[in-house]
Amino acid sequence: SIQSDLGFSQSGLAWVVNAYLIAFAGLLLLAGRLGDLAGRRNVFLAGLAVFTAASLACGLATSQVMLIAARFAQGAGGALTSAVILGMIVTMFGDPRERARAIGVFAFVASAGAAVGLLAGGVITQLLSWHWIFFVNLPIGVLTAIATRRVIDRDQGAGLRAGADVPGAVLVTGAMMLGVYTIVGPAAQRGWLATETLGLGAATLLLLAGFVLRQRTARHPLMPLRVFASRMVAGANLVQVLGTAGMFGMFFLGSLYLREILHYDPLRIGLAFLPVAVIMGTLSVRYTDRLALRFGARPVMLTGLVLIAAGLALFAVAPATGGAYLPHIFPVAVLVGAGSGLCFPALMTLAMSGATDRDAGLASGLVNTTGQIGGALGLAVLATVSAARTSALAAQHQTPAAALTGGYHLAFWIAAGLVVAAAVVTVTMLRPQPSAVGQATGVQPAGELEPVR
Repeated sequence: SIQSDLGFSQSGLAWVVNAYLIAFAGLLLLAGRLGDLAGRRNVFLAGLAVFTAASLACGLATSQVMLIAARFAQGAGGALTSAVILGMIVTMFGDPRERARAIGVFAFVASAGAAVGLLAGGVITQLLSWHWIFFVNLPIGVLTAIATRRVIDRDQGAGLRAGADVPGAVLVTGAMMLGVYTIVGPAAQRGWLATETLGLGAATLLLLAGFVLRQRTARHPLMPLRVFASRMVAGANLVQVLGTAGMFGMFFLGSLYLREILHYDPLRIGLAFLPVAVIMGTLSVRYTDRLALRFGARPVMLTGLVLIAAGLALFAVAPATGGAYLPHIFPVAVLVGAGSGLCFPALMTLAMSGATDRDAGLASGLVNTTGQIGGALGLAVLATVSAARTSALAAQHQTPAAALTGGYHLAFWIAAGLVVAAAVVTVTMLRPQPSAVGQATGVQPAGELEPVR
């Protein structure tokens, strides 16, 4: 609906998502560090205020530039809130079993919110307009702020004098923004080997190198490189990058497939993806933590990744004509929902393993950052590749439906490949550490969690 109203191209439409993701991912580490310094509840409330105000601006947007700018501000507010949530859970629940259960509930609430958003977004867009999917955040933001003040105890941070590394945040945010622009701009329009594409790609790498150098030399680095000394933490965050890249592409391009090929209206699109959220939520809150304690987080996560890859591969053979929900879409929703419900709670447990109270905000910000980096870059690549493939097929005089579906198919195959790569990382990097048995989980034999050194 936004594409039709504001005249976005398919590759340009990705900026409606990526403007949020870039600000979100680029500021998560800084926001997590600020939570450790200024108090996590304070940072959460500040982010909530920014997010709510930016939602108002999104709803009032009447042009592409205005909407993308407001989405960027919304992502900044989202970073401030999201970066400290897992940190609050880690510090509030000291017992490993209670912490695992709390993370499962957190995953359930997130998926339940996704389910409500899919349905409410479809209803609101169909009955009113897409502007109101942003206006609805205003009362939600106010109610959340009131609940936060009443329920969450005020915590004392280490103090802002300890340092927050703003230059590091500028470097990593700039690198992400330039990288995504390179993919959806010059790469999509002029080709991957065009001079402008290669030049901007080199500039992106230089910014990333500058960020790494800054982290090595800063007195108070935004992302101390010591956290990657743990193979478990490094591997879990790499899995997060690859897994979310595939998942974001599925929802974005899957929605376009349902709209353009099956001619679903917004409400039916929301209902089509509802099983993903329901199944994911049910597994997250009731079963995944028990399975992880019984069999270990690694096998549970690996099983989830295999199911997600199977779902994406199934979407990659959906027909251009004669498609229907039950035979072609529902099995995808079931596989992806079950895989996500198994994979991501176990992944959060691994990624937060060994986090101390002092570094809980950093660890929380890191796992959120890697997820959003994967989502932003993965979506940019998949949307660009899909559009290019569609254009090539259209030039060969294929029907519009066949050309569009061919582009979606290629993107879904790439997304499935990314998830398979995440499974390979799980097998090779996240091997159990016998010396760490029971340290992070407090149970036997699921001692896969290696503390940060």
